[in-house]
Amino acid sequence: MSIVKNMPFEWLVGLRYTRAGRRSGRNSFISFISLISMAGIALGVAALIVVLSVMNGFQKEVRDRMLSVLSHIEVYDATGSLPDWQVTATEAMQVPEVKGSAPYVAAQAMMTRDDTVRGVIIRGVLPEEEPKVSDVASQVKDGSFGNLRSGEFNIVLGRELARGLRVNVGDKVTMIAPQGQITPAGVLPRLKQFTVGGIFEAGHHEYDSGLAFIHIDDAMRMFKLEAPSGLRLRVEDMQRAPEVALTLSKVLNGNLYILDWSKQNRTWFAAVQTEKRMMFIILTLIIAVAAFNLVSTLVMTVTDKQADIAILRTLGASPASILKIFMIQGAMVGLLGTAIGVGLGVLVALNIDVIVPFIERLLGVQFLSKEIYLITELPSDLRWPDVWTIGGVAVVLAFVATLYPSWRAANVRPAEALRYE
Repeated sequence: MSIVKNMPFEWLVGLRYTRAGRRSGRNSFISFISLISMAGIALGVAALIVVLSVMNGFQKEVRDRMLSVLSHIEVYDATGSLPDWQVTATEAMQVPEVKGSAPYVAAQAMMTRDDTVRGVIIRGVLPEEEPKVSDVASQVKDGSFGNLRSGEFNIVLGRELARGLRVNVGDKVTMIAPQGQITPAGVLPRLKQFTVGGIFEAGHHEYDSGLAFIHIDDAMRMFKLEAPSGLRLRVEDMQRAPEVALTLSKVLNGNLYILDWSKQNRTWFAAVQTEKRMMFIILTLIIAVAAFNLVSTLVMTVTDKQADIAILRTLGASPASILKIFMIQGAMVGLLGTAIGVGLGVLVALNIDVIVPFIERLLGVQFLSKEIYLITELPSDLRWPDVWTIGGVAVVLAFVATLYPSWRAANVRPAEALRYE
């Protein structure tokens, strides 16, 4: 009670107007509109938090699937060949954040089986070193990644690629390399038959349908290379890969190019960021509509309370005090709506893995078909900076909505307001 007694009268009157409304139908209607405005802000804030959390979840899911096949950082020489890769690997491992390294050969080729032809990315790897930089060995569903042995010309295909070629483990496929060989009949493409030693499934269509692994020695023979194309590195925290790449550029010797995973997929990540920004703007408009409902609410309140305003002015209240009263009323509605929206949005975002399956069972539908989306659960990644940003925007919009009605209340003339009372 002592806090209430010591509270400035502007706060007392503003809070009273916020919850007032039982004495007359008109006041009740104004309070009802205030509740609707509060509910609109809450729903807009909650919707924005949930949507951004789901988008973050999809981005994280796709990124993790991509990085299960890709490396965090790639190092390659300007000439396209890195003969002293062991030295470069030793230098790279001196950086504390680097946790693994492995050489690779990257090339393009055609895979044929009967009348079916597919263009693929061939990656030559050392099977014993590859688990240090990617998870592809653990993603092999049929066969084994260990079947890649030097000189045996075995190959590990992505699930969709194997399905397109209609092959299983143990079947033969023919690889056509772009590097031709000169014969008396002219330049002919290089052909080599490979045995399918394994089939992996990363859950990312681009790699499952267009990527194949062979032993690095077989790759160098097939593509007429004398050394690996470069070095793949894994770092402790993939979010710090750009900073680690910058450090490596100062540590590694030679004319080397260093590319982290964010630059390798720059177009995709740029598209996702643009989509998130547009979604943020669109859903913020929902909050803006609800916030500016406060304008009509406060204008009606000012019209209804003109006699009260005039009495306060005759008792010595300044225009600034009247301004504060109605700004406090509008700000309280905005703050309460934002607080309720943040609580609801965070609750739904953290429990979306329970809520969505319940709705699916209730309605008898499946929102995410595995055949289309490759995932069956709606992912969510709640990021607190997003929550604070959304809450801050909602509060600011609500505050801006109070300015005009409050200014109008401060300019009420007591004599005119009391003339017909």
